[in-house]
Amino acid sequence: MNTPLPHALRALTPNVHAWLPDGHATWGMANCVVVTGRTAGSGAALLVDTPYTAGMTRHLQQLIDGLGDGPAGRPEVRTVVNTHGNGDHSYGNGLFPDAEIIATDANGEHLCAEPAPADLAGLIAGSDPDSPLGAYMRRHFGRYGDFGGVSTVHPTRTFSGELDLDVDGVEVRLIEVGPAHTAGDLIVHLPQEGVVCAGDVVFNEDHPVHWAGPLESVHRACRRILDCDPRVVVPGHGPVMTPAEVRRYADYLLDLRDAVHRGHGAGRPLPVLAAELIADDPYPAWGLTERMAILAAVEYRALDGETGRPDLVGLVGMAAGFAHRREGAAAGGTAAGSVPAGSGG
Repeated sequence: MNTPLPHALRALTPNVHAWLPDGHATWGMANCVVVTGRTAGSGAALLVDTPYTAGMTRHLQQLIDGLGDGPAGRPEVRTVVNTHGNGDHSYGNGLFPDAEIIATDANGEHLCAEPAPADLAGLIAGSDPDSPLGAYMRRHFGRYGDFGGVSTVHPTRTFSGELDLDVDGVEVRLIEVGPAHTAGDLIVHLPQEGVVCAGDVVFNEDHPVHWAGPLESVHRACRRILDCDPRVVVPGHGPVMTPAEVRRYADYLLDLRDAVHRGHGAGRPLPVLAAELIADDPYPAWGLTERMAILAAVEYRALDGETGRPDLVGLVGMAAGFAHRREGAAAGGTAAGSVPAGSGG
């Protein structure tokens, strides 16, 4: 893994520390949050999400060890909360063998569609490096190695609705907000701390990717975050955010929804509409513009009444085609907004 990792946890409050890898324009560099108890020496700690690889997880564990007041000077992660089932938020679960792992009941539906670590490693190694998907997989996922040392470890406790926890005097509210980014999203509200951990309901400084949707549901989840009246929101990826920044992100989702609905109503083929959205990108400073194609595809599925499991790899392949075209345009080739070859448009 060749992306630099944080050398320290960022203190949001005395009891809440965020791990914020520099993941701009990358897949897989997800944020994690550590919640420690109020009593010196209690050792209680809760971890929101686990990293993508064993190496990243061990690095985070070393930073948690340095926080101080638990047994032998180390907090003990007794509870892991997965905001959803994507591997970059849960592959590290197995490195906390003594912790209770909590997620929503509906999280299991996404786990059935998410590639296991070995499957992802096989896709990276086995795809044609000269194809748009193969090149894209190697660029964005090859950096993590072969995903050795991790395997899918499912939650040991699930719930629907809301679940209240206590980390040695720190109130923790788990609130189900899916389906949104995936079928089983939750947010973590720390009311005494003024913090909400949003998971991948919210992205910052990159275009989002949402697998379940529709966009109205993701927007509703953003409104639920704002209803918590937080001081700080930790997105699934990118720097921490203010409520005003979350509102801007939520407005973007509605604007994109409206554009997709207009295109669908006018009978625009999905690849053509996706190319138009990418060409008219309202936030060119954000990374991974090609993800707008995935958002459009998921919204089309909802509008067409499709209820089967989405083909996650196929969706990434479609996005890879648009990224390939954009890179070709930058090198003096085809126009960036054109439809990728073989995309049906």
